[in-house]
Amino acid sequence: MEEKEANVELGDDQGEVDFNPFKSRNLKHPTTNVDTLIHLLKGSLGTGILAMPQAFLNAGMTFGLVATFAIGFICTYCVHILVKCAHELCRRTKTPALDFADVAEVAFKNGPPLLRKFAAAARSTINTFLVVNLLGACCVYTIFVAHNIKQVADHHWQLGWDTRVYMVCLLVPLILLNMIRNLKLMAPFSMVANLLMATGMAITFYYIFQDVPSVTERPQFSSFHQLPLFFGTVIFALEGIGVVMSLENNMETPQHFIGCPGVLNIGMTVVTALYSAVGFFGYLKYGEDTKSAITLNLPVDEILAQSVKIMIAIAIFLTYALQFYVPFDIIWRSVKPYLKEKNELVMEFALRITLVVFTVAIAVAMPNLGPFISLVGAVCLSTLGLVFPAIIEIVTFWDEQSTGKFRWLLTKNLAIVTFGILGFATGTWTSIEEIIAGSA
Repeated sequence: MEEKEANVELGDDQGEVDFNPFKSRNLKHPTTNVDTLIHLLKGSLGTGILAMPQAFLNAGMTFGLVATFAIGFICTYCVHILVKCAHELCRRTKTPALDFADVAEVAFKNGPPLLRKFAAAARSTINTFLVVNLLGACCVYTIFVAHNIKQVADHHWQLGWDTRVYMVCLLVPLILLNMIRNLKLMAPFSMVANLLMATGMAITFYYIFQDVPSVTERPQFSSFHQLPLFFGTVIFALEGIGVVMSLENNMETPQHFIGCPGVLNIGMTVVTALYSAVGFFGYLKYGEDTKSAITLNLPVDEILAQSVKIMIAIAIFLTYALQFYVPFDIIWRSVKPYLKEKNELVMEFALRITLVVFTVAIAVAMPNLGPFISLVGAVCLSTLGLVFPAIIEIVTFWDEQSTGKFRWLLTKNLAIVTFGILGFATGTWTSIEEIIAGSA
């Protein structure tokens, strides 16, 4: 993807809305609505759904259910904010498409005069958080796959290998998978991953619904100290904002992404409902014995349960490539201008290999799955998914501050920013405490 010039400013005709950015896009491999929905579901239905029972362990039955739907609504709303601002800024600046960082840069560059000097910083900040978040998700995926393979391998062959050994064994397959260079070619892998995940989750529910205890046997609320871990895990699970703009920018009909029903609303409704069900019934079934991923609670001595672990491990493995796409693209665009054209392809593959090796190395260094999921969610997704979209909307529509509508917009977005910062601070602190305690 070529480096885009996002630092455009509004002219005298900033109020014009005749320009249609959707018709100005020139895509080599556009994705259909179905392709995009598949990618959105696969990008969201990762290891987060399998961690939801432990999230409910940290929240309680009733509070966890209500809070998951509330966070799902807020996350979806913030994605709407971001895409709406992107469309508005595309029309104002006559730009076909903007990614997440472009939206932030253009919003600040054409925002209040005092903030315009921070446009480049806004872009860099978004890109940094995106890279850290999505590479962190790749680390989580590596840890998850290794844990599930280890359970099955230990049962059949009693190898006794440390989980880190399985992570290292995943290195070459991950490198080969991430040689795929565009989203269109990833669609079949996403479809296979979705089918495996759906089958695996169906069998998981079969185990969950056997001898289910009464709801009254589980606490309806846990403790305030555990809530940051719940927040970090749920927002990690639900928040797919890191890949949203890439998906929207690659659509054949981007006007169908938001709206009613819209690809986004359909996808997030399915995701939130499924996450809530897995979290609620998974915790109801296993209680205090709930592990960091629900598949790890399934019996290791039954062929059906072993098949679930393998199917979902393969699904998560295939999802790695989708999560890897955005951070690689960000880093590649920053280094590409400094390369000679004849060396570009070789350097691109070298960078892909380097980043995959890096994520596996981080996974080996921090193999404790649960707190790591919560840490990534608290540090990156509370900011990317909540704080930044709210700030971008304020800056984008700052010139409407004389209207009552702007006062509502400001109040609403400041509340979202406050919620995001609170989740960031408490979730990060609690997750780090858990990681330290687990490695002691």
